[in-house]
Amino acid sequence: MEFDLLGEGRKVATALLYMGAFLLAVALLVYRLDAILGRGRRARPWYVAVFLGPTLLLLCVGLAYPMLRTLYLSFFDATSESFVGMANYAWIVTEDDTLLMLRNTLLWVICVPLASTAIGLAYAVLVNNARRERLATSLIFTPMAISFVGAAIIWKFVYAYREAGQDQIGLLNQVLVWLGGEPQQFLTDAPSNTFYMIVMLVWIQAGFATVVLSAAIKNVPAETAEAARLDGANARQMFWWVTMPSIRLTVVVVIVTITVATLKVFDIVRTATGGQFESSVLALEVYNQSFRANDTGRGSALAVLLFALVVPIAAVQLRRLHRRT
Repeated sequence: MEFDLLGEGRKVATALLYMGAFLLAVALLVYRLDAILGRGRRARPWYVAVFLGPTLLLLCVGLAYPMLRTLYLSFFDATSESFVGMANYAWIVTEDDTLLMLRNTLLWVICVPLASTAIGLAYAVLVNNARRERLATSLIFTPMAISFVGAAIIWKFVYAYREAGQDQIGLLNQVLVWLGGEPQQFLTDAPSNTFYMIVMLVWIQAGFATVVLSAAIKNVPAETAEAARLDGANARQMFWWVTMPSIRLTVVVVIVTITVATLKVFDIVRTATGGQFESSVLALEVYNQSFRANDTGRGSALAVLLFALVVPIAAVQLRRLHRRT
């Protein structure tokens, strides 16, 4: 197939022309807005429409319409032609496989936020005002720069399994062999494989928790800490009666943020096990039903469930942030 250089050049030129016209219109609107709309209370709604209108339009097209469409499809069968009512939602809470998936999701949501926050808080307290604090914080924050897929691949090498008597390429199994134990299939033995994958996400999110909580600890009033020391408080009492009350809201924000990210976990499970060996989670099952099983109805029902779980948590987060401001 020959490459049509002239045709492609025309397409690029047309795209650039449209982009230039759009930028020119925006520039003229911004610089001449006062002259066009005027000033005063009567002009205020027009300013709101000009600046918020495009954003609201994009939200409707990119968020509201897909959400309503997904809700609509969740009441139909796999072909989106026959109305089945609540059958897809009944399938979620009655089938053994989906109940197992929901159990795994619950384990992720409980373990990851609590473990990540606990590790991050402990690390932030230990390195606070220590020598080379920035280096220590950077080390635990580094996994945040790795994608979930990359992290899963790294940990798959850590968990890699070969039969007993063979050279182990997995770090954890090699350590077990050195200690006189037998190599284990960490990612294929249920239900422990779920916890081994949870370690991957905790490894990533602990850095986020450390950085945020470390900043909160540094904002604890020095006068309060000094008064507690003068009253004879030891390190443990300082932590529970001075530090924790001062950073309580930040701890809640960290837990909620990590919880939302955990509910949407997909990459790690997809890369590590593909959802096999009783390890599937909600976000992965949305993908499996929608694109692998080609069941639009069930995939949409699972997506609606995921949305219903995320929205209340996000609403609580926004409410707390609004109170703080």
